[in-house]
Amino acid sequence: MNIKVVIATHKKYKMPKDDMYLPVQVGREIHKEELGYATDNTGDNISAKNPNYCELTALYWAWKNINSDYLGLSHYRRHFANQQNLIFAVKNKWNNIMLSTTASELLKQYDAILPKKRRYWIETSMSHYEHAHNGDDLKKTGEIIENIYPEYFASFQKIMKKTASHRFNMFIMRRDLLDKYCEWLFSILFQLEREIDISHYSYSEGRVFGYISERLLDVWIDKNQVNYIEIPVIFMEKQNWIKKIYAFLKRKIVGSENVH
Repeated sequence: MNIKVVIATHKKYKMPKDDMYLPVQVGREIHKEELGYATDNTGDNISAKNPNYCELTALYWAWKNINSDYLGLSHYRRHFANQQNLIFAVKNKWNNIMLSTTASELLKQYDAILPKKRRYWIETSMSHYEHAHNGDDLKKTGEIIENIYPEYFASFQKIMKKTASHRFNMFIMRRDLLDKYCEWLFSILFQLEREIDISHYSYSEGRVFGYISERLLDVWIDKNQVNYIEIPVIFMEKQNWIKKIYAFLKRKIVGSENVH
């Protein structure tokens, strides 16, 4: 079983040693510093779109340029754990990143590996996006789906009402499914790019297509009834939970700083 997981990174960082992983320097077409990794600006690529598409430029590059039975995406600071108990996994983070042997065993039973859902409890996917970003962009995405993929619109409406979702654009997926997902995802995002004006967005909000794509994975999974297993994600650095909670409550009260 040939499994390849690309690790999106924009800087030099400690990487897993398992051969399943391939670090990919994103935005290489724009940022000329050589990190010594594979780059997202060879072959068929959208490297120049990295400021707006984030880790998706690594996904697009892998989709178009890597041959494998299974293909996945992770981040330099986020990796799937090698076990389902996150409490034990985080005690020695670098020794508990998912191994190819574990991935192989899981993928004999499931078509995809996804991260544990993030739960917002008091927020739906739609309301969370509206408070954190420009909600009109997500609504426009729904209109595009209804227009070019009407068979997915019911799933879009359903997922937007959920209070939990798979985030981070992380997954490992059977190749035929991955191909179909990427064709669907990028056709929607490219159309959205044509229909919205982000010239006035801040640097953070300019990452809009990366943000939107996080909400679309579950739409595709739901419509296609993909057989998946959820695995915890290890964040390789310390997290300031007080700061994260404060930011969440601030967005809930005052909304996004983006121009609406």
